[in-house]
Amino acid sequence: MPKHIAISLVLLLMSVAGFAQTSGNVFVGYSFNHASTGYSDKGNLNGWELSGELKATPHLGFVADFGTTYGTLHIPAARIFGGTGAVDSTTRVESVLFGPRVSVKLGKFQPFANALLGVGHLHEDALDYAYGETCLADAVGGGVDYHIIPLVAWRVQGDLLQTRFHGGRQEDARVSTGVVLNF
Repeated sequence: MPKHIAISLVLLLMSVAGFAQTSGNVFVGYSFNHASTGYSDKGNLNGWELSGELKATPHLGFVADFGTTYGTLHIPAARIFGGTGAVDSTTRVESVLFGPRVSVKLGKFQPFANALLGVGHLHEDALDYAYGETCLADAVGGGVDYHIIPLVAWRVQGDLLQTRFHGGRQEDARVSTGVVLNF
């Protein structure tokens, strides 16, 4: 999956260069995901998020969003081994999402809302159990950019990230913050 993220990022940057007259932004920052994988109990994952937005109009843009969060989640042993108790699983959740974003500029603040669709990838590793799966994913949410200087802003955003691992549906809260570079 990291290979797909790198290829998508290169394509995004090439498309940004091709539309130099179009405005937009690039965001990079810390991401916190209160997550479950379908087998695991809810737990906290930490990682990063990278997104790029190209503006079609001053209020409508199109977003490519890439994120990865890592951590340890607890899996009840009965779900994978048929036993009792729980095991710790080293877990990685990746997402590649695309979709529209609406925003409005209010002085130094620029609130926005987006609806994104794409894929999620899960990797779990516990004892002799290793599992990987790719599924449909979506995120609905929004946030606000605070413009510090003309081309730099600070972003805080939150999303409801939905994945469909292990044949179920997970609804995870994802919160991200970091730097926005406007062009």
